[in-house]
Amino acid sequence: MKKFTLLSLTSLLILLSACIGTDKDKKVRGSTADTGHLAISSDQSTAGAGVPIPGLDTMKANNSILLTANDRMQYSDTLFKVKASEKVNLRFQNIGKMPKNSMGHNFVLLAQGTDFANFATEAIKARDNDYIPAALSSSVIAHTKLTGPGETDNISFNLPVKGVYDFLCSFPGHYGTMRGKLVAE
Repeated sequence: MKKFTLLSLTSLLILLSACIGTDKDKKVRGSTADTGHLAISSDQSTAGAGVPIPGLDTMKANNSILLTANDRMQYSDTLFKVKASEKVNLRFQNIGKMPKNSMGHNFVLLAQGTDFANFATEAIKARDNDYIPAALSSSVIAHTKLTGPGETDNISFNLPVKGVYDFLCSFPGHYGTMRGKLVAE
C-alpha cells in the first residue's frame, strides 16, 4: 500500500510540474509583459470597457512584443500595454511540438466592439484562410499566419485609437484559453 501511495504522489507531482511550468519556460517565452496576472477575459466586446485590468498599472508600454504559444494551448502572456499611434512590432512563435493540423496557433487582434464569441465561432469555418473569417475581416486589426511547431511570424500594426483590444488564437477550440488584452495608451 505504501508503494502505491508513493507512486501516486510521485505521479501527481510530475503532472503538476508539467502544468505549472518552470523558470526555464519564462526564459524560452521571452516575455515582455510577465505580470503574473491573467487579463480579464469575457465574451463581451471591449468597447467602452471600464473594468480595471489587474497588473496594468505596474506595466510599462512596450511596442516590441514577443509572444509564444505552446502545446498546452497557452500564450506566454495575456496582457500587453503599448503606445497608441506608434508602430507595434509583434514576433509570434509556436514553441510547441505537436503538428500544425492539430495544434496550430496564431495571434488575431480584434477591433474594439467586436463580438468575441461570434468571431471565434465564425473562425472555425475558415480553415482555408488560417481560421480568419473573410466575412469578418473588418473586425481584424492584425493577425499572424497560422504557425506550426517551431514556426515564427512577424507582423507590424498601429493602434491610432487608445483603448483595450482583445486578441485570441482562432484555431478551433483554442480561444477559450488562448485570449488576452492589448491596451493602447
